[in-house]
Amino acid sequence: MNIIAVGIGGFFGAVLRYSIGKVMPSPSGFPFGTLMINLLGCLFLAWFFTISAKKWKINPNLKLAIGSGFTGAFTTFSTFSVETLNLIKNHQYVFAILYLLLSIVGGITLALFGSKLATYSSQSKRISKGES
Repeated sequence: MNIIAVGIGGFFGAVLRYSIGKVMPSPSGFPFGTLMINLLGCLFLAWFFTISAKKWKINPNLKLAIGSGFTGAFTTFSTFSVETLNLIKNHQYVFAILYLLLSIVGGITLALFGSKLATYSSQSKRISKGES
């Protein structure tokens, strides 16, 4: 069942990634589509795993489908790597450095933000209900 869950989630993540990539072309050579996809994936995955650990009771197969399947197929390290190499090959060194920095620093920052957002939302609901 785990493999099926990951496969189903992966199908939807890959289709969404492909669709966003088509909507956000990179005429200047800067891969905006992949950057946005990977940054959104960092934010979402950290939020999802934090909220599902602290607040939501989620079926393990659904967690696999969403976390490993959907988000794993939605985000793409290999495309990031190839696009970075292409920027370097095309002598777009400033774009390559900017892409690397935005991807790494932005990804970690958004993952931290997603985790904090999930933690804050689960704590604020407990406080409003009078729980500690």
